[in-house]
Amino acid sequence: MKRCQPIGIFDSGVGGLTVAREVFRQMPGEEILYFADTAHVPYGPRPAAELIRFALEITDFLVDEGAKLILVACNTSSSLALDLIRERCTVPVVGVVHPGAEEAVRLTRNGRIGVLATEATIRKGAHRERVAEINREMRVFGQACPRFVPLVESGRYHSEEARLACQQYVAPLLEADVDTIVLGCTHYPFLAPVIREAIGEKITLIDPACQTVAQGKALMEKGIIPVRDPRGPKPRHRFYVSGEAESFGRVGGALLGLSLVNDTRHVCLDGILDRERGQKVVFG
Repeated sequence: MKRCQPIGIFDSGVGGLTVAREVFRQMPGEEILYFADTAHVPYGPRPAAELIRFALEITDFLVDEGAKLILVACNTSSSLALDLIRERCTVPVVGVVHPGAEEAVRLTRNGRIGVLATEATIRKGAHRERVAEINREMRVFGQACPRFVPLVESGRYHSEEARLACQQYVAPLLEADVDTIVLGCTHYPFLAPVIREAIGEKITLIDPACQTVAQGKALMEKGIIPVRDPRGPKPRHRFYVSGEAESFGRVGGALLGLSLVNDTRHVCLDGILDRERGQKVVFG
């Protein structure tokens, strides 16, 4: 493993850019390799077996492209496939579910934790499982938010439609008297201002991206993953999508405050797993 290798990050779409943004903040010298599976977004309604296949295909791509660390910046993939990814992967892997759940346990005052997430993540119940492993006395209340990802992917995260959706989804959690809410999808931090309007100031809102990247950084500080030489060339971040590149570049660039339109490339995801037939990734 070489110092100059990038950190691989993947998500169903632009949501994982919240994790990329945190890498820029915590590890500014590192280079990222980002994959957005926009051909299959949103992940929430899809069958678990299909989502697991996507996660393994994307992981293979990132490793083949030289990633020295994989950040699974998708709660759905982390919930369903993290153990399988780790079994298959030749480099360290960090998911987003456990860091978010652990931070909620640390910060809750009344032991009542809410989770806003996709349908698939709520069905799996990974946040509830992790909280129970730490403290069985705490209660977790999950709320699926199927309208959130399309709102973020289309750039409508500050719209009136977003505000109405937030009010609808947080209502059951407010009724449950939660004092802490985990944003259980990396798309959701882009909705944080309107979510905050709906829940008020007293409830703690957790974006797991900070803790997730901190875990990856800790692996570097322990020497498990080499740190990129700050004296080397300026990091060259790469962005790949399985769907249409221009819209990702436009929306993702606006979310990050960067110009990504000319730096986003299309990848044909299908067949990456089929190594026996020697299929190659095809760029558009």
